[in-house]
Amino acid sequence: MKQEDIKERLSHVPLFKELSDSELEQMVQIAQTRLYRSKMYVFMQDDPLDRVFFIHSGKVKIYKTDFSGKEQIVSILEAGEMFPHAGFFIKGRYPAMAEIMEDALLIVIPIDQFEKILLTYPELSVKLFRVLGEKIIDLQGRLEAQVLHNTFEQIVLLLIRLCKTNGEKMGDRYKLTTQFTNRELANMIGTSRETVSRTINLLKKKDLIVSDEEGNYLIDRDLLQQELFS
Repeated sequence: MKQEDIKERLSHVPLFKELSDSELEQMVQIAQTRLYRSKMYVFMQDDPLDRVFFIHSGKVKIYKTDFSGKEQIVSILEAGEMFPHAGFFIKGRYPAMAEIMEDALLIVIPIDQFEKILLTYPELSVKLFRVLGEKIIDLQGRLEAQVLHNTFEQIVLLLIRLCKTNGEKMGDRYKLTTQFTNRELANMIGTSRETVSRTINLLKKKDLIVSDEEGNYLIDRDLLQQELFS
């Protein structure tokens, strides 16, 4: 991958959007690119944490497992996103696993070299904190959903969140750009596949969710939000 292509992709990452060409060039100098095929692992849970990744193309699943091997999906990341978000501030090991869902080209930046640039450009640190702040707010919302809402409401809230993180506006609906299985949706909130299946079927009967010819979900987010208060 050419340096110009790396620079172009990094310029669209929210963290780097306002950097000047000279500042961005320093990021390019320490970046490498790697191609990962579907089902490959970028890193495993508890591997030494020494680099962060930016997705040029493809999709990556971030998830954790408990002692019994049960999977808890943290997020599905797409082009333009970075992971792990706390990588710059945590010394130690990766807190989760990263598995390739679709062939992906990743931009890789060593943490120690990136931290040197952060010391040179304090404003970049401020932007990084803002990005992390948004992630913290998202995690708080997920925790509140588990504590304050029943399973049906948690599934509705999950679908609403996916409209933002993994969706694109299509008329009056949002198209999910990733085809999630009921098992994957269940693993995001710690419920069963059968419960998700029943809920999805109910929402389809109410026309809050429809599927296009390719099997992608088209979600009426506004009506789905109203469903929480019905």
